[in-house]
Amino acid sequence: MNLGVNKTTAYIGCLGVIGIISTEFGLIGILPQIADYYNIDIGTAGYLLSIFALSIALTGPFTVLYASKFDKKKIMMCALGLFLISNFFSIFSPPYWLLMILRILPTILHPAFFSMAIAAATKDTSPQMQMRLTSIIIGGIALAQVTLIPFTTFIASIYTWQLSYIIQGLVILITLVIMYKFLPPMPNKEVKSFKNQLSIFTRPKFIAGTAVNLFLITAWFSSYSYFADYLSKAKGLSAQNVSYMLLLFGITGVISNFLAGRLLGKYMILTSVFFISGTFLVPFAFQYTSGSLLSVAMVVGFWGIMYGPCFLIGVGHMVSAAPDAKEFANSLQTSFGNLGVSLGTATGGWFINKYGISITPWVGIGFGVLAIIMIFWRAWLDRRIYESKKIV
Repeated sequence: MNLGVNKTTAYIGCLGVIGIISTEFGLIGILPQIADYYNIDIGTAGYLLSIFALSIALTGPFTVLYASKFDKKKIMMCALGLFLISNFFSIFSPPYWLLMILRILPTILHPAFFSMAIAAATKDTSPQMQMRLTSIIIGGIALAQVTLIPFTTFIASIYTWQLSYIIQGLVILITLVIMYKFLPPMPNKEVKSFKNQLSIFTRPKFIAGTAVNLFLITAWFSSYSYFADYLSKAKGLSAQNVSYMLLLFGITGVISNFLAGRLLGKYMILTSVFFISGTFLVPFAFQYTSGSLLSVAMVVGFWGIMYGPCFLIGVGHMVSAAPDAKEFANSLQTSFGNLGVSLGTATGGWFINKYGISITPWVGIGFGVLAIIMIFWRAWLDRRIYESKKIV
């Protein structure tokens, strides 16, 4: 595979990620409307986000191990097809239990899409180029926060939350057509044994990287899951202003994700610590904001900068610890990342129900501390390995 095909694969993968993430996290912007429609509290509505993430966490590694036998293009298209079905039937605002099932449906191949897209895009490239191509695909997460998530939130604030599913479904349908026309077949020529891939769980470096990924994403999603509700109730923003804040959040996230993609390959530990520090700084920044839209916007912009590369940091720490099992490591990053989304959403919801919406930014600090401890453990392990090689 030449570099041009690698880049084409990465950009198509990015487009697919935009559609997938807008379905997964677009719910954050319309969560208050869904809670009102079904006459449930915000914590209960948050289960739609946490059950999605928890399903991925539980099934992801197994589905990726199985899917790794098949053509990568076909698996990616099947994954997008499930998201298209989920969005289509959600348009009709089914009973809450059925909406929950429709949320779970596309989780079956969610990790497989990320794993196959990254593996296909980074095939036969240098380590630094791998991180850049990976940042293009993972950048779809930040781009979704710039484009579809604020746009669907804005449309929902004017019309109805069901329209968000129509918009997300159209983007996924367009991606399917582009993928069918422009991606070549990608048969899997090297089928690795399950035993060899599972052996990465015995590596301390991989365990440390997994813990970084889990705690970092848990820290951010303790607050980000309730972004719209917090800004509307605690800061008094209108639904339309919340959509503008989501746009600002996404723009700053795209910029920081781009920069982090170039820094992580050279300074992984320092870059990770810098962005994780935001889990401590954002709550204090919100504590001292006035009621003005400008002051809130400044903090939201800073929040987006610090949050933006969190998934990329998780990928970097896990895949670099398992270069011989990248697809499986990518799937585990997605699974543990979504476990972090689920844990963060559930933890944030519990604190909000007990102490009120104003507690939201503070919930993730403890998880941020744990993430930094795991990063220093990883750094210590790297240093030990380096010193042992020098002695030899």
